[in-house]
Amino acid sequence: MHSNRAPQPTPLRVLGDDTMADSVHDDNDPATATEGQQEFRSRRDRRRAEDDARTGTMPIVPANKPEPATASGGLLQSSSWAAAAAAADAGTAAGTTAQPDPDPGADAAVVDGQGALDAPGPEAPLDGELPTAERAALRTSPLPDFISSPGSFVKEQKPRPIGGFRGAVYRLTGGAWNLGPSAKQRQEDELARRISRQLQGSFNTAILSLKGGIGKTSTTVGVGLTLAEYRGDPPCAIDANPDSGDLVERALGEGIYQRSTPRTITDLLGNLESIDSLTGLSRYMHHAGRLHLIAGEQDPEVSDSLTAAEYLKIRQLISSYYSVALTDCGTGVTHNAMKGILQSADNLIIAAGYAVSGAKRARSTLHWLASHGYEELARNAIVVITDKDEVSSRVDKSAIEEHLSGICRQLIAVPHDRGVADGDLVTLDVLRPETRRAYKEIAAAIVDGYV
Repeated sequence: MHSNRAPQPTPLRVLGDDTMADSVHDDNDPATATEGQQEFRSRRDRRRAEDDARTGTMPIVPANKPEPATASGGLLQSSSWAAAAAAADAGTAAGTTAQPDPDPGADAAVVDGQGALDAPGPEAPLDGELPTAERAALRTSPLPDFISSPGSFVKEQKPRPIGGFRGAVYRLTGGAWNLGPSAKQRQEDELARRISRQLQGSFNTAILSLKGGIGKTSTTVGVGLTLAEYRGDPPCAIDANPDSGDLVERALGEGIYQRSTPRTITDLLGNLESIDSLTGLSRYMHHAGRLHLIAGEQDPEVSDSLTAAEYLKIRQLISSYYSVALTDCGTGVTHNAMKGILQSADNLIIAAGYAVSGAKRARSTLHWLASHGYEELARNAIVVITDKDEVSSRVDKSAIEEHLSGICRQLIAVPHDRGVADGDLVTLDVLRPETRRAYKEIAAAIVDGYV
C-alpha cells in the first residue's frame, strides 16, 4: 500500500565531499524501501542522533563578506597578512593613519555549527590591554619611519675620549667606562668640523703683508698643511711672490726641491693653453703630502713679470680642480699681480709681528685696502700675529693685539716656535701643540669666510 502523502521535493544533502539525491520514493515508507535503502536510512538516523556535523546543512555565508577582523593591542588586524599589508600601504600612500572602527564587533560575526550568524557580545579586557582612550590614540598616532628617522631606533654612541684622564680610564676599562670627550677635545673636534665643511665652488685666500720676515710664508705653509690634513679635497698654494719666493722650499725642504724638476709658475704660464686635465696640471706642481703647490719664479729678471691678467688665468685654471686655494702674495700691495690677486680673493690674511713696526704696517695695510675699493676684504680680514723672533718682555703684546683687533674680523696669535722661526722646512709633526692649534684656528676662520 502506497502512502497518501504528496511526494516531497528531493533534498540535497552533504556526505563528506559528495552530494546525492534521495529516491523519488519516500524513504520513511517501509513498503517502498529496499533492503539497501533501509540500511542507509539506519546509518543516517544514527549520525543525526549523534549530531554529527558532517551531515549537517552547510551554513550560508555571503560571497562578498569581508574577512573578520580582531582587535589586538588597540590596532585592527586582518586575519589575512596580504590584506593587512595592502591596507597599510594604502594608508601610507594616502598620508593618513587608520581610523578606529566605531563598532569593531559588528563585522566580527561568529558562525555557529548550525549555520547561524551571531554577533559577539562585549568582551572583557585582557590582562595588560590598554584603555579605550589610549587604544584610540595609538590608532591615530603616526608610526615611526625607518627611512627618514633611522636614528630613533639606535642609541647614539658617546664619542670616545682621546688622551688625558678620560682617555686613560677608557683604555684601562676596555671601553666599559666612557666619560666622553673633555672640553678641550670637544673644541678641537669643532675646529676640525669647521675646517672640513663641504664647499660649493672654488675659493681663494690671499696672504700678504707690507713687511717681510714676519711669518707670511710660514703661515701659508702651516695653514695649507692643516687644510690638507682635515679636508677631503686637497688644497692648492700658489707662490705669487715677485721677490723669488721660497714657498715650495719651506714646504718640501731645500734639498728635495732642488732634486725635483724645478717647474715654476712661469713654466705653467707658457703651457697654459695645452692643460685640460688635473693630470696635465700636476706636471707643473709640487706635492707636500696632500698640499699641492705652484712654485714661484726664482730668476730675478723675470720674477716680477707676473701680471694681473696672467694671475687671473692661473686662478681660473686652478678653480676648475681645487675648492680651496692659498696665494702667497709677497711683500707689498702694489706689485704687478696684486690687482688680479685682490680681485679674485674671497678673504685675506694680513701677516703681522709683535714688533711695533709690524703692527703699524698691518694697520696701514688694512687702511690702504679700505681706501682703494677693497673695504669688504679689509673688514673680513684675518690678522695673524706671529711671535717669530720671541720679542722681549718690554713689548706689550696685549696692547698690540688690542690695537689691531678692532679693524678686522678676527685676530689670531701664533706663539714662538723654533719649527717656524728657523726659516727652514715647516712640518706639522715638529711644531708645538700651541702652534698647531693656532694654525687650525686660522684654517677654520678661512673656511668660515667661504660659507
